[in-house]
Amino acid sequence: MDISKNTSNLLLVDSSVLPDVFEKVVEAKKLLAMGKVKNNSEAAKLAGISRSAFYKYKDCVFVHNQEIDEKVVTISANLSDNPGVLSGIINEITKLGGNILTLNQNIPVDGVAPISISIRLEKDINLSAITEGLQKLSGIVDLKIRATR
Repeated sequence: MDISKNTSNLLLVDSSVLPDVFEKVVEAKKLLAMGKVKNNSEAAKLAGISRSAFYKYKDCVFVHNQEIDEKVVTISANLSDNPGVLSGIINEITKLGGNILTLNQNIPVDGVAPISISIRLEKDINLSAITEGLQKLSGIVDLKIRATR
């Protein structure tokens, strides 16, 4: 394997075989993201690592979330350009237990706005329940499942 400084080589490694510093970097990043600390120095101190260790690894260490890989669905749809159509979709997804990860809507053309929504489903939620629930809503011109993981 040729490892060059100009390319990124990602490895998925069980944290139990890594030095503790990597888990502490993840902990410090989480403290920052959640707003529990004001700056990198405070995050590193609370996580129990030096600032230099934090800065060395902060852009290279990430947590892999297997649940996201397994239960993410991307839906695309065309919506009529009427007030409340998008909020109805959001409410229906939430009511059915889906968690919206991303939502992109384009400007309507000829009275129709294309959207793309990525949703994380809980383990006990059936994808067909989501699509059936959404297709019952008014204002959806068409709806397609684009990707599932």
